[in-house]
Amino acid sequence: MLFPLLRQRSFWRLRAPADPGEIRRVERWLAAARVFLAGSALVAILIDPGEIRYSVWVSGLLAFYITQSFLVIVLLRRRRESTESFRLLVHGADIVWPALISIFVVGVGNPFFLFFVFVLAAAAYRWGMWETVGTAGVALVLLWAESLIFHLGFLAWLDGVLLAHHLAALKVNPVDFVPKALFMRSVYLLVLSLLLGYLAEQQKQLRGEKAVIARALGLARVEAGMTGTMQEILGDLLSTYGAKQALIASLEANSQLVFLGDIRALSGAPAVFQWQETSPSDQLTYLYASPDEAMYVERAKHGPARLVGLDADGARVKEVSLAFLDGLGKRHQFKSLATVSFLFGREWSGRIFLLDPTFGRDIEEELRFLQEYVRRVGPAVYNVYLLRRLRRRAGALERARFARELHDGAVQSLISVEMQVDVLRRQSSSDPARTPQELGRIQGLLREEVLKLRELMQQMKSLDVDAKRLLRLLADTVERFQRETGISARFVSEVEEVDMPQGVCRELARIVQEGLVNVRKHSGARKVLVRLGVIASHWQVVIEDDGSGFPFSGRLTQAELDSMGKGPVVIKERVHLIAGELTIESNPGRGSRLEISFPQKPEIVYGK
Repeated sequence: MLFPLLRQRSFWRLRAPADPGEIRRVERWLAAARVFLAGSALVAILIDPGEIRYSVWVSGLLAFYITQSFLVIVLLRRRRESTESFRLLVHGADIVWPALISIFVVGVGNPFFLFFVFVLAAAAYRWGMWETVGTAGVALVLLWAESLIFHLGFLAWLDGVLLAHHLAALKVNPVDFVPKALFMRSVYLLVLSLLLGYLAEQQKQLRGEKAVIARALGLARVEAGMTGTMQEILGDLLSTYGAKQALIASLEANSQLVFLGDIRALSGAPAVFQWQETSPSDQLTYLYASPDEAMYVERAKHGPARLVGLDADGARVKEVSLAFLDGLGKRHQFKSLATVSFLFGREWSGRIFLLDPTFGRDIEEELRFLQEYVRRVGPAVYNVYLLRRLRRRAGALERARFARELHDGAVQSLISVEMQVDVLRRQSSSDPARTPQELGRIQGLLREEVLKLRELMQQMKSLDVDAKRLLRLLADTVERFQRETGISARFVSEVEEVDMPQGVCRELARIVQEGLVNVRKHSGARKVLVRLGVIASHWQVVIEDDGSGFPFSGRLTQAELDSMGKGPVVIKERVHLIAGELTIESNPGRGSRLEISFPQKPEIVYGK
């Protein structure tokens, strides 16, 4: 029973339940307001005691209420969580107290009438419209019950009992317990409850809508791909509107191909999204031309169908054609249908169909929210599409680069080695003294190609490194470099722990790997030092060697390197990704020094 109620917009506030921290803040604000009201009432009585007809019982009730108000504040500060039963108990006391004190002072102008306003506002702030109206109803029942008790003479009898025991009389005020006066006060309270409840309901409904859209935005994930993302989002629409089936038809502008997807609600099983085979006629069936961006159609057994259409601005369209119903009716069985159009960039346009959705009474408002849903979630889905396409292209470019590297490097070198071995084989009988020398040279070539292949494999292998493993990875990388190349290499870390996002750790490891590869290939160095430290709230990585240096002399910043077209391109790109700064100091014939500096809390360009 709860799920159909949730599909009514007046209950959408239940889709965005407040977290315990927010509930605790609300209760604390209400507790503070309760104390302030009680104190204000006390001041009003001290200024004009005639308002309560000098009744000691009113003073006792007020003292009890003030004590209760402070007790609620103390409990809220000591308890980590405010339970539903605790809130109901406090709310019940807030209803009973003004009803009791109204026996003594009544009327809209009395200092205690504001407590009725407070309890209505508290119900609206805590819950919504119907709870606020219910609170007003309970308060009115209590007031009318008091009126009945008064006219039955019970309060006069109670005054006699109190006087017989030498206690102060109640001194009740019978003026506003006349049915006519009480009726007017009842009207005040009902109107006020409707107003406060309506305002609260609108705010909570808006919050519920934002929660639905925020949840849908979280379903758009690049890792899930387009099919997985469409399954999650269309499945969410099925659940939100209780539809039995959802369709998405889209047209690619470049190829003019039509794509059709389908997801159905299955009892006891998760809904599965599937792409359907399409035919040329599908474009006319699903992507028909229409001035309506959103539409709702409800078929009737007898008489015309109910039809509501909205344009892109959310205004109702006066004349809506039903010609498309024949084609859809032949393909799908439905009693009601909701559609909304979408446009993704300049490439994709289409329409979403919900078959047999459960809409509330205000169809136009439902369609406007559906439009808002698609407009907010659509760009996230389009970003998934673009990122997936970008990844595919990047993967294709990376594979092409590795293929080129293998062809121009290892393959050519192996062909050359094979030719040299063949020449050596034919010359070994005539000149055997040169054989060991040639074999040593060929072995050196093979060793060089093995190192190149290992470096290529390192670049292909994804790095799973975080702040805890970064220092160990850098030390292992430098140690392996020394072992494989024979170049003396050392890693020095001036910090014992690092605190970096995973993406920064990954890029930093790649920078060090690339720097060592360049040292081996181009510098002819005998010693290399890699150092990691912190200077002026910035991380600093230094790679220095005693090799041939760069083809310039001096110290150049990244801006100067870019303007002159100098420096390692790959390292410059990775430094840019971590919002860093590259500085190169070169002394030709004596070595070079690379300094990479980046903030301790950087923002990676492409995300974490």
